[in-house]
Amino acid sequence: MSEGCCGPALDQTQAVDKRYGAAALEQETCLCTPVAFDASLLKVIPEEVVQRDYGCGDPTRWVRSGDTVLDLGSGSGKNAFICAQVVGGHGAVIGVDRNAYMLELARVAAPVVAERIGYSNVRFLEGAIEALDAPTPTGELLIPSASVDVVLSNCVLNLVNPSARSALLANIRRVLRPSGRVAISDIVCDRPVPQHLQQDPELWSGCISGAWEEDAFLADFRALGFEDVSYADRYEQPWRVVEGIEFRAVTLTGVLAAG
Repeated sequence: MSEGCCGPALDQTQAVDKRYGAAALEQETCLCTPVAFDASLLKVIPEEVVQRDYGCGDPTRWVRSGDTVLDLGSGSGKNAFICAQVVGGHGAVIGVDRNAYMLELARVAAPVVAERIGYSNVRFLEGAIEALDAPTPTGELLIPSASVDVVLSNCVLNLVNPSARSALLANIRRVLRPSGRVAISDIVCDRPVPQHLQQDPELWSGCISGAWEEDAFLADFRALGFEDVSYADRYEQPWRVVEGIEFRAVTLTGVLAAG
């Protein structure tokens, strides 16, 4: 197996942790796709945070003033810090990530951003995005039920093992308030990924072999009770083609049905 930009073969979880831990310390150019963000919202964010952000879309465009936002796989914190400015002092942003290096990068930057924008409304929690119902030391859930207005994520859901997808989706629905929203930027594929590609740690950690099938991604969110589910953004050109399978960036949006 080639070493590429991920190094020697590891299992999926180790590969993700090692690759994103290293990417928190030094910018990696082969993770996900370049995306243009509103430059005015980047000015207050430390440069090392911006450089070490890895994504495939801009889900922050669907955040509103006053929202409580949950950023799944918040990484360096760039998306969370953008949202902090959009939601304003009456809103709140919660980032969840399991990578210690990324969390440290985000947490160090948080007071810097707070000073520059004039208020502090962002916090970063350590945890797996598929286990938002994990108990904290005080006995509460990591993210309480019906506590956020919008769940966003940027090229992270595809890093979750398919065996944990049901828990991931159930938790997304659980934490949203009535009429809550999702804005999920991710990589999807046009046909099933064969098992041998799923077992390649380099492709897995590179946002490739864990991709949802394009139609199934929409169907899974509709099955959760979301309405108006669609791809608000969809790249016509594939980001990568591996063994004839097209992988492209999309941003899925939807609103949780009332009741």
